[in-house]
Amino acid sequence: MKVALVNPCWSFERSIYFGCREPHLPLELGYAKALLEREGHECLMLDGHITDTANAALAAEVADFAPEMTVVTTAPSYLFWRCAQPELRVPHEFLRALARGGGRTVAVGPHGSATPEATLRKLGCDVAVRGESEEIILLLAQGKPLREVPAIAYREEDGAIRITGGPHASRFHDLPALRWPKAWVARHHHHHHRFEQAPEGPGAEVEASRGCPYNCSFCAKIDFRDKYRRRDLEPLIEEIDGLIAQGVTYLYFIDEIFLPQKPLLEALVPRKVQFGIQTRIDLWKPDMLDLLGEAGCVSIEAGVESLTEEGRAALAKNCRLTTDELAERLIHARRRVPFVQANLIEMVQDDQQMVAAWRERLISNGVWANEPVPLYPYPSSPDYRRLWGEPDDEAWERAHEWYLTQFDHFSDIQDQRPAALSELEAECRHG
Repeated sequence: MKVALVNPCWSFERSIYFGCREPHLPLELGYAKALLEREGHECLMLDGHITDTANAALAAEVADFAPEMTVVTTAPSYLFWRCAQPELRVPHEFLRALARGGGRTVAVGPHGSATPEATLRKLGCDVAVRGESEEIILLLAQGKPLREVPAIAYREEDGAIRITGGPHASRFHDLPALRWPKAWVARHHHHHHRFEQAPEGPGAEVEASRGCPYNCSFCAKIDFRDKYRRRDLEPLIEEIDGLIAQGVTYLYFIDEIFLPQKPLLEALVPRKVQFGIQTRIDLWKPDMLDLLGEAGCVSIEAGVESLTEEGRAALAKNCRLTTDELAERLIHARRRVPFVQANLIEMVQDDQQMVAAWRERLISNGVWANEPVPLYPYPSSPDYRRLWGEPDDEAWERAHEWYLTQFDHFSDIQDQRPAALSELEAECRHG
């Protein structure tokens, strides 16, 4: 089968989007391409974001390829499935330009995972994959009847929507080493979450593990990338060596939680590459932080969230360190790693003066601690389900309206007040 895999050209005007707005490698499409080609399928993979190609031009390129199936992402890279933009205007723009020129149209991402029926209606596509997508895309390419493909929502001939099961979790551990076009790597100037120096050479994203063994109340992962798995070391190192050979000087591990993994860190020590991670600092002992720095880590984003035991308990953090111990662990990390950030969430349990004093202590020791930010209750988070129950077709609208009415300030990257979801998705609703 001929399959087109498309990451559209993203834009985020008036969005609440919390993720980085620079281009990142579309790992979910890369995995799908590798699995498809291994079974003899012909693939066209496009990324309008990294090549700065308008969605109409992407659609024309897909139509020229004349695929039997076109897959489009609804979030910019696996890296941001947990904090995706709520609106679907960008993938809708691509699909509207494509019309029927791409064969069966398939949406992959957090939207179809949590709210499959609403996603199908807004995008007008044929299928929405629920959960991790690479293995399901392969099943769809094999031509099985849709009713026999797990973890999808699709339209029957009479227009009715059928759901074949809950979100899918891939094997993941044995996914092959990815290879990216030289032109994409050369254009990948961004070093994600790196602040200690200007980029020298291209950056890239890789994945060493998937999912998280914790269930923090704010984390949007219930419907995708939930179960914790580690990737086999051999294909991971093969992928990293391939990126280094292409000139990459910085990697960002997109893992939901980069847990201490001694064999991986020891393998990175002799390699000439630096990297960044996101993790929980309470899971790292000083000797492993020392090895992390020796391996080339230059950026740590650490989730602390709340500075009181009551606040961390309300978030279901299951943290075994005290607030002072968290501070000491962060300061130790900063002695080994050039940039360390402690993320804080706006919590009623945390006194403003205490937060200010703790931030001052961390900052004076070289650790960046952000001002607490308000939380968006994503439909795939426990917080959403505590407030409203299981997500329905209005879940994104409900969460969005609540967020806009609850807060009068937002994150640092939101320089405009976010617009209502109905405004952002006007085209999805009217054409």
